[in-house]
Amino acid sequence: MPVSMRLSRLAAAVLLLSTTSAFAADTVKLQMYYPIAVGGKISHTVDGLVADFEKTHPEVSIQPVYTGDYATTVTKALTAFRGGNAPQMAVIGDIEAYSLIDAGAIVPVSDLANGAAGKAWIDGFYPAFIRHIDGKVWSIPFQRSTVVLYWNKQAFEKAGLNADAAPKNWQEVADFGKKLTVRDGNDVKQWGIEIPSTPNGYWNFQGIAATNGARLDNGKGTAVTFNTPATVEALHWLTDLEQKDGVSPKGAIAWGTTPQDFIDGKTAMMVTTTGNLTTVHDNAKFPFGVAMLPEKTQRGSPTGGGNLYIFKNGTPAQQKAALEFIQWVSAPEQAARWSIATGYVATSPAAWETDIMKNYVQKVPQALVAREQLKYSQPELSTYNSVQIQELLNHAIEASVTQTKSPEEALASAQKQADRLLKSYQ
Repeated sequence: MPVSMRLSRLAAAVLLLSTTSAFAADTVKLQMYYPIAVGGKISHTVDGLVADFEKTHPEVSIQPVYTGDYATTVTKALTAFRGGNAPQMAVIGDIEAYSLIDAGAIVPVSDLANGAAGKAWIDGFYPAFIRHIDGKVWSIPFQRSTVVLYWNKQAFEKAGLNADAAPKNWQEVADFGKKLTVRDGNDVKQWGIEIPSTPNGYWNFQGIAATNGARLDNGKGTAVTFNTPATVEALHWLTDLEQKDGVSPKGAIAWGTTPQDFIDGKTAMMVTTTGNLTTVHDNAKFPFGVAMLPEKTQRGSPTGGGNLYIFKNGTPAQQKAALEFIQWVSAPEQAARWSIATGYVATSPAAWETDIMKNYVQKVPQALVAREQLKYSQPELSTYNSVQIQELLNHAIEASVTQTKSPEEALASAQKQADRLLKSYQ
């Protein structure tokens, strides 16, 4: 081969190598913390969404990091941020916004999507899922939920109850529960109802308190209202279900095992997140219903779940790419896909207008309940020092259901400690 040809081929190879390297260098790499354990259906769905985004956005590479529950995720994210190694984006509880802002860890999404199109995009979500702090929107709703009641229609029929009618109020929960509790001597074959009280009992408890007209914070992140007459009454009702009415297991009821108890027929009713809808639908061997929370004085529920946040440490290119992913994954088609795969509430009215979502609700009409409950919902308990404040209320609820303290004593103690933790923000 002539020298000139060899040199020409060598030059072409060098050009190809340099061009490829340039393209590789131009790839924007993002790390995303996500609040679930490794493995399982949800992580597969997340992986699938990321892969589909990367197909249409080859210039962006996203690495999901599965970080455990919400409290663990925000702790890991803040630790990484303080160590200079934070992810560029994360799904973290909506309630953690104050703590993330206080740490200087995040940038407002409304600052990045600041034009007319960006405002229209943010305004397209259900208002119940958007939290405004200091006139800004700091995160975008994604994995969102409300607290709902599930009931086993087959168990209702066997108990002589109307299988198509859930309990409408607190009194009916106790009355129905007595008919639904099945005993064999000292053994209980089926409980009337399970309402999880550990490890994150505060969220279900907020739902109960909301149906009695109560709120647990001042909406500014700086104060809580744990020991009002309405919240004390709500905690009495929760403890009475097990101690007085005998329709619920005594002691603390675990969040993680309650859905399986319902699926296995160990409880005829349960209160939990709409995010368990797909699991129940796919695994229950009996017809079931989903209803809004039974009321005392009014309808009510907290919203819940996780939002997408963008961290301050990212480069402008990374923040731009993170915003592109958030806009893509929260778009109606992906929001509908996510809702169907998980049971979480599709976060915009437009998502419910997609063909895939319309077809889904024809087959699973229970999915509509959480959406309809949004009009009665209040924001989830959210404050500065959020993890510590939540734990105070969690401990108060556990102390009450285990009869370590009375509801009055437990909530008064939690209030006093919370006041001390929040004093510097008032």
